[in-house]
Amino acid sequence: MNVLAVTLALSAALANGAASVLQRRAAMEQVEFEGAGSRPDARQATRRLAQLVRRPVWLAGAAALGLSAAFQTGALAVGSLSVVQPLMASELLFTLLLGTAVFHHRPDGRTWTSFLMLAMGLGLFLVAAGPSAGQATGQAGTWPAVGILAATAVTALTLLARTLDGAARAAVLGCATAVSFACTAALIKEVTGRIPEGVAAVFATAYLYAMCGVGLLSLLLLQSTLRAGTLAASQPALTLGDALVGVLLGKTLFDERIALGVRLLPATLGACLMAAGTVGLSLSPAVAGHWDSTRGNDNPTARTRPQRTADNDGGTESR
Repeated sequence: MNVLAVTLALSAALANGAASVLQRRAAMEQVEFEGAGSRPDARQATRRLAQLVRRPVWLAGAAALGLSAAFQTGALAVGSLSVVQPLMASELLFTLLLGTAVFHHRPDGRTWTSFLMLAMGLGLFLVAAGPSAGQATGQAGTWPAVGILAATAVTALTLLARTLDGAARAAVLGCATAVSFACTAALIKEVTGRIPEGVAAVFATAYLYAMCGVGLLSLLLLQSTLRAGTLAASQPALTLGDALVGVLLGKTLFDERIALGVRLLPATLGACLMAAGTVGLSLSPAVAGHWDSTRGNDNPTARTRPQRTADNDGGTESR
């Protein structure tokens, strides 16, 4: 296993966790300032995004997201998609560790146990499965079918999320975001794999432009996911979904292989530990309720910030 790829992937996961916490905090501050209300139309959503962009906390999260993209690009340039994307699941560990500092809640014993299960499961899966490097670029004939399937899945999940509320909506949007991020990672690997062929080979194909478009869609979906519900609801779907779809895309597009035979049992055990640890983290009392809300006695800004009873669009009301 490529040590540099592992190091860069873990650095990307850490930066992603920081981005999720910071941008979730900015989203919750905006919600508490405006008050809860009906779902916004396109004009309101655009206005809210413009307001978020002016928040220093959100900008810090965006910077962390950019740093994560740089680390992930480097990891995918030297490693396989089937290694990098599962390692990105460690984002949940970093998210909750950083979140306990930002939102002033200490993890309990159950949370630490779940942390350990996720970390052990991730390590066991990668060591046992031993994903191969595969090809530097994907087969051109497979990209259209993969693109259509991915676009259909994201559209269906997004439409389903519109019929849901609370944690269920955040989880479904997390799944849609996971598919989008995994596709972005696959496109990044495709683009970096073409760099040795020259600049013309990179800019002459549609992969670079598709990467930018899908990456932007991923960012927008992430903002909707963070606003829809708590990190406890969205992060398991986002992190595990990204890992699973990444492994599937690695196999389908780049012919990356996972060891079977006698290694299948420990690899499956590792995957089960990852899933159990993720579920345990999402159900932990340390992240339940308003764990990632700015409300609370330990947050003076939550006590002093006024809340609006209605905005100019008439779409929100006080809590």
